[in-house]
Amino acid sequence: MSDTPEKFQRGEWSGKHLLILKMGKRGGRMQNRRQLLGKTGEDIAVNYLLLQGYTIMERNYRTCFGEIDIIAKDGNSIAFIEVKSRTSKRFGDPKWAITPKKQRTISMVALYYLKQTQHSQVKARFDVLTVNSADIDPRVQLIKNAFELAYT
Repeated sequence: MSDTPEKFQRGEWSGKHLLILKMGKRGGRMQNRRQLLGKTGEDIAVNYLLLQGYTIMERNYRTCFGEIDIIAKDGNSIAFIEVKSRTSKRFGDPKWAITPKKQRTISMVALYYLKQTQHSQVKARFDVLTVNSADIDPRVQLIKNAFELAYT
């Protein structure tokens, strides 16, 4: 990458390329703006949940079925939390981005998690936490019981 400044001067590199270079690597691969927004949103979400008394059990829990952003203990319940972040209001409120397909995916991963960790008798719920950073200070909204178990 020693020729990066020269390429930029010749117009072969855009501002987008430099933004990606500045962000560096995460897990051995380049981050794009959307990935950075997602990670930042999840970091804000975790801090918010900790302040609310939650215990974080897992972050970015992945299975062959899909991924859940955060799994946390809230009192006697396990909360499976999907985090949605936005930097503008252009695409609407982030809470509406949890499609029925995404709900089914989260449900399958949650059932797998409960079975694997032998928590099948524990109360569980699906929450959505939105981080809207369209303004100077990010606004966080936690929606408990945002949707029911979806399996069809």
